[in-house]
Amino acid sequence: MGTGAGTALTAHQLIGLLVDPGGFRGWDEPPTEQTAGPDPDPDYRASLDRARERTGLDEAVLTGRGLIDGRPVALIASEFGFLGGSIGVATAERITRAVERATAERLPLLALPVSGGTRMQEGSAAFLCMLRITAAVQAHRAAGLPYLSYLRNPTMGGVFASWGTLGQLVLAEPGARLGFLGPRVYEELRGVELPPDVQRAETLAGHGLVDAVVPPQELRELLRRTLTVLGTTPPPRPVYTSYREPSLPAASDTGHPSPEHPDPGHPDAWDSVRRTRRPDRPGTRELLRRTAEELVLLDAPGGRDGALVRALAVLGGHPVLVVGQQRQSAGHERPFTAADLRAVQRTARLAEQLGLPLVTVVDTAGAELSARAELDGIAVEIAHCLTTLLALRTPVLAVLLGQGSGGGALALLPADRVLAAGHAWLAPLPPEGASAIVHRDGAHAAELARSQGIGAHRLAAVGLVDEVVPELPDAAEEPEAFCARLGAAVVTALGELSATTELDRLTARALRHRRLGDLR
Repeated sequence: MGTGAGTALTAHQLIGLLVDPGGFRGWDEPPTEQTAGPDPDPDYRASLDRARERTGLDEAVLTGRGLIDGRPVALIASEFGFLGGSIGVATAERITRAVERATAERLPLLALPVSGGTRMQEGSAAFLCMLRITAAVQAHRAAGLPYLSYLRNPTMGGVFASWGTLGQLVLAEPGARLGFLGPRVYEELRGVELPPDVQRAETLAGHGLVDAVVPPQELRELLRRTLTVLGTTPPPRPVYTSYREPSLPAASDTGHPSPEHPDPGHPDAWDSVRRTRRPDRPGTRELLRRTAEELVLLDAPGGRDGALVRALAVLGGHPVLVVGQQRQSAGHERPFTAADLRAVQRTARLAEQLGLPLVTVVDTAGAELSARAELDGIAVEIAHCLTTLLALRTPVLAVLLGQGSGGGALALLPADRVLAAGHAWLAPLPPEGASAIVHRDGAHAAELARSQGIGAHRLAAVGLVDEVVPELPDAAEEPEAFCARLGAAVVTALGELSATTELDRLTARALRHRRLGDLR
């Protein structure tokens, strides 16, 4: 498939940029009759000979074992200079054997594709080999091993639609053309030009299809941190006979506050709402930067300034995946979109594939309210988030950090354990919206906030919150101390959850959600 000029780096150059000096050992053997596919016609044979002479390679891919900061990793690197990095039968066999060897040796696998897709000279035989490669990749992932891909310019056709995008993390080169059909083929088949930015790496990242756009010169450091997180051994598990579902406080212990008589000793709900709206209140990104020993921030829909934060992190020695809401960014409130919700589901599935706990952080003024959001299925995506998190087999810890407004907040709250900041709150609508429904104006927002039981301590009474982390007086006034307290609570909860068996944890999760909202 024609795709234009390829990436500036050869396979050898990119591998040299990533691995420790002298740390790469090739696995490749010359193609044989058994691996070379159908006998090429004279023109194709001449093309192969020219490609070999031009690149010094015998096929369009290099495979082997390397070290990245001393950590072993298997690598598969395409060479665009060899027939556009296209995949023939011999190429596919080499890739498949490398994947199988990485699985047998229990190595993380890094794919570095750059390809126009299937090698047209070999037709259907080469095309079907995408299934062979995909099956090997699926077996690698099923073995609980990391599979990371870095899409280079261009990555097209069957490579993009199979092993290129199956990485548990999908990274991409800036400006890379990524897609199913090249623009020339698209125009020939459809009769119109493809808009130029549709297949750009940055566009795909903005739609949650690529996890991060990373220049080649920065890729080694990102991979180093990623492999560090994935290779971190969690601290020894505490000794518990079984996970104990926290008992709910008796209704008489919590009281039933009225607008005139707020909870004694607990923050006033309306005061909490106003405090959580402060622009200088620590958000998810600041919490992670202050508490994580190792942090790999990933792109999300809308880019780094969007409403979603996705990260690999080490918290108190525990490797985790984090997905959280960033209420404010660049001074603006960020509504939670359907694309954000789809990214939440993808992150949750990734946590399960990697066997990592999932930490969700809730801090949102609400989901996007627009005709576009309705047509994009935002309500359906909220429902899918709920079912995905409820069914997740890995531990789930939720942190109610600040604002918890509507379905956008609810989508991240199914969990084995929920922590809440002292001023955090959760409500079906912002208090002004509730006032508009009940009183037909927004003037009764404070009254509604107090009567609805939206504060963290009242949420503990109905079984949602397990621990309230105090704010003295609020997180914005003591960001460092608050983040340290909340981080310590997260680490303790992760330790307790890691000490449970999967059966005990899932049983307790089902019981927990059966009892939610029960004040008896």
